[in-house]
Amino acid sequence: MSDRRLLLVSPHFPPDASAGTHRARLLAKHLPREGWETTVVTVDPRDYEGVVDDELSQLVAPDLDVVRVRALPSNATRHVGIGDLGLRAYAGLKHACRRLLVRRHYDALLITIYPTYPALIGRRLKHRFGIPFVLDYQDPWVGAWGETVGGAADGSPDWKSRATRRIAEWFEPRVVAAADALSAVSDGTLDDVMGRLPGAAHKRRAAIPIGWDVDDWTLADGTPSCLDFDPADGRLHLSYVGTLLPLGGPVFDVLFAALARLRASAPGVYASVRVHLYGTSNQTAGSPEPRALAAAARAGVADVVSERPLRIGYIDALRMLRASSAVLVAGSTERHYTASKVFPAVLSQRPILAIFHEASSVADILARVADASCDHVITFGDAGLDASHVERVADALRALAHDAGRCASRDLRRIDSVSAAAGARTLANLLDTIVMRPQSAQFADVS
Repeated sequence: MSDRRLLLVSPHFPPDASAGTHRARLLAKHLPREGWETTVVTVDPRDYEGVVDDELSQLVAPDLDVVRVRALPSNATRHVGIGDLGLRAYAGLKHACRRLLVRRHYDALLITIYPTYPALIGRRLKHRFGIPFVLDYQDPWVGAWGETVGGAADGSPDWKSRATRRIAEWFEPRVVAAADALSAVSDGTLDDVMGRLPGAAHKRRAAIPIGWDVDDWTLADGTPSCLDFDPADGRLHLSYVGTLLPLGGPVFDVLFAALARLRASAPGVYASVRVHLYGTSNQTAGSPEPRALAAAARAGVADVVSERPLRIGYIDALRMLRASSAVLVAGSTERHYTASKVFPAVLSQRPILAIFHEASSVADILARVADASCDHVITFGDAGLDASHVERVADALRALAHDAGRCASRDLRRIDSVSAAAGARTLANLLDTIVMRPQSAQFADVS
């Protein structure tokens, strides 16, 4: 039975369809078993941009305490150049947390980023209420954005991305200094924080992958709504579901170069391959431009590559993986990059083609659970990708085209330590270390 209470702030939460929604969803599900009753403070579905994923809400425990706040409408704020959900919802999230802390005792506060601006609330609430505060990183607060990539037409930094970076560099040290502990999706992400802010080395911290939960697959039977190929046509249908990252271009360049090599050396194999890319823009509405087709065309392989830039729903994405012959899991050139999409790929029971930096936690996870008879894990170092990687990917495609299908021999016990349940256990242990529960505390009841 839960005997402590956590206030978890996450602007993204079901039915929001963005990737950031799953961190809070999975932690809130498993934390009560570790003695932590959880209240999630999040945004009203009416204020998310794009299409919401109502089906995803079925994976949220019906008895979970969820407090929703309104955010400024994006159709108004974008006129002044503001679309960030954290900025739009900042006041609502802050006031909701204050009301909750006045009415009821909470033992700890956790704020997960992205978006980053709500992290400033933690500093304020700790000062006002004395509540221990954990800052949780799903992505680096200060990363490549505004330094090597940005919002310019060619993907380079522009004035806005540079300004965003400068603001991040100003706020992050102040929030980290106020935090009682840090958590992140990987050790690499935490190391990145320590590299930027050496003074944070004394903080309690824990690496907590987003993790996997077999219950997610309870709704995954059936045909995906956006299926655009025939799974029974005898071709190798290799599907990728997720954003094409700003620094992920070189990975896809290698994939397309490998396809071009097959076209020249094994035209029969080439003709049997179809690569399907879904949700590459990470946008759920509008008409975003394809991010990969131009590179496929330059390599001369656009005839076997299709791209659907709009993000698809989470359950639909699981169905898409099951409908495919094999699953592509592609990373970026960043060492710290940790893709939560590796877990659905592993649980899909389909062969995996993975291309990742060797320092990524994904490489370690797949090294533990991959089935050598059907999975192909290709890693690279800081020197980047070269012709040898093109050849290895081409070999993997040949093998998959020859014998793609079900891959059910992965032993999930080997990755139990990175399950969502294990992550909640690690977080509970971290929370326990920073909480000194008062023997007698009085809290005003204004309910």
